Amino acid sequence: MSRKQPPSGTPALVALAAAGVPHTAHAYEHDPRSTVGYGLEAAEVLGIDPEQVYKTLMASVDGTLTVAVVPVAGKLDLKALAQAVGGKKAVMADPAAAERATGYVVGGISPLGQKTPHPTVVDETVQLFDTVFVSGGRRGLDVELAPDDLIRLTAATVADIARG
Repeated sequence: MSRKQPPSGTPALVALAAAGVPHTAHAYEHDPRSTVGYGLEAAEVLGIDPEQVYKTLMASVDGTLTVAVVPVAGKLDLKALAQAVGGKKAVMADPAAAERATGYVVGGISPLGQKTPHPTVVDETVQLFDTVFVSGGRRGLDVELAPDDLIRLTAATVADIARG
């Protein structure tokens, strides 16, 4: 009698497999000396339009950790993020607190498979693409999936939260 093996990989990949969501993992060699930022590095190394690659940022909105998913080429508008979740004020989360709350390291925080679910807002530009790329849960790993699947799996609100 054979035992079924549990899915392997990062919690993000396990969550995608468990949900039966079609996706493609794109691993690349992360250069620790890179100065362009993790998301822009991924776009460059993988040969993808940076507009299609999204970074996962953690903010605190009125004291509640909140996930923001915005294009790597842009910046998060904290005021717009707070407004999107019905809050008054948002500030970037402490990196150590973000790592503890998500189970991921900075530069590899995925919106998927986090240790604890958090309110999530995805920038509305995600709907411009058939597929988008987000962190797969570690530096040097992006996952490509349909925007609707990203929104559904994270129970995200879609709003205009990116600038630039």
